[in-house]
Amino acid sequence: MTRPLSSAHREAADRFHSASIHVLRRVAREDAASGLSSARLSALSVLVFGGARTLGELAAAEQVRPPTMTRIVRGLEADGLVGRKADPGDGRVVRVHATAKGNRVLQGARERRITNLAERLAGLDAREVARVHEAAELVERALAQQP
Repeated sequence: MTRPLSSAHREAADRFHSASIHVLRRVAREDAASGLSSARLSALSVLVFGGARTLGELAAAEQVRPPTMTRIVRGLEADGLVGRKADPGDGRVVRVHATAKGNRVLQGARERRITNLAERLAGLDAREVARVHEAAELVERALAQQP
């Protein structure tokens, strides 16, 4: 059962939602330097941070249809960013994993995004930066409570 939402909760959610979209759009401009589409970077991110997955698991994580994920993975594979291995527990199952090169490319893209955002936060004073940090912790905590 969900708790009743106050107008303050809705207003905070609305402002956070809007701010999040603007932040992501601005830092996503850094992704062009990776040479990968946002779909490929996103799939690679799942593999780097979440570990090897089947094509079906990866498609579900990225909320795309399996044929779409097959095309994405083929492109990543052609660039040497992912590989495929048989599952050690069931040789019929193939898992896609990030290669060392894929890990480097993804980490570079992440670093560029973080640097871009850090440069934007540089105009804030120490107290304001602490508030941003606190806000991030609160949002992480709220998201961890929900299924």
